[in-house]
Amino acid sequence: MHRNKKKNTTDDSKSEKIRLDKWLWAARFYKTRSLATEAIKGGKVHLNGQRVKPSHYAEQGHSVRIKKGSIEQTVIIKLLSAKRGSASIAQTLYEETEQSKAQREKSSQERKAFFAGMPQHTVRRPSKKDRRKIIQFKHDHATLPDDTP
Repeated sequence: MHRNKKKNTTDDSKSEKIRLDKWLWAARFYKTRSLATEAIKGGKVHLNGQRVKPSHYAEQGHSVRIKKGSIEQTVIIKLLSAKRGSASIAQTLYEETEQSKAQREKSSQERKAFFAGMPQHTVRRPSKKDRRKIIQFKHDHATLPDDTP
């Protein structure tokens, strides 16, 4: 009797590398691989201090700098995964550098201090009464063209 055995097709060199966009997605830095790809193409992600393509392979020990808005993180790849898991599993895939943590904390404190003195406004459309006041204000403060030669 002949049995069909499944051959082990995993390649050791392939299992040690993974596409950078796929790793960023699996590590939950981006919600979709498309967003990760766009961030890499846009220069928001650097691997080992260099701008790379989304298809570039990431390996354990590589340094990844990720910029999202005003937040910038530098992480070291600890584990590779092609599957997106829970947030607790994703946090085991990388380790943020101490310098990056300190810089993020400093930036956070600066933002909080900057916005602390500003009033908290709720943005809404002007009511009918507000619109009448705006129209009246514009009418009262309108400058008439000067007709003198």
